[in-house]
Amino acid sequence: MEIADEIRRMAESKLTDPGQFLVDVVISSRKGPKKVLVLIDGDNGLTIDDCSKLSRELSKTLDDSALLGDDNYMLEVSTPGVDHPLKFVRQYKKNIGRKLKIKLPGDKTLEGKLTEVTEEQITISQEIGTGKMKQITSRDIKFSEIDKAFVLVSFK
Repeated sequence: MEIADEIRRMAESKLTDPGQFLVDVVISSRKGPKKVLVLIDGDNGLTIDDCSKLSRELSKTLDDSALLGDDNYMLEVSTPGVDHPLKFVRQYKKNIGRKLKIKLPGDKTLEGKLTEVTEEQITISQEIGTGKMKQITSRDIKFSEIDKAFVLVSFK
């Protein structure tokens, strides 16, 4: 079993709130101590206390295990930022009403407001045209057609 898979298993066992879930585990093998990045999310968001709690518990478990050997490591527990793509249906559901940038196969990119999520697809609304010619259209996109989807942050 790979180290990242084992850390994933450890982290998931520490998440006791059913609304919280593990998004990703990334281990960078840079010079010096390894960086272990654990990304978590929640159906109703997370607080810094949620991340701190998991960090303390996971750090103790990693220290007690021989998983990383005697190597020094830096553990970071965080929520996925805007640069991290959506991976799970529950992440899409939590972002209904927000604007997404969706990368499709063949370098095609779409932007639109996420209006609906099912287990198989999402629906976005897009504004086409300007002024009096502006129209709002809906488009269904199957998850199998999505390479990556990112939440767009608006500062308006």
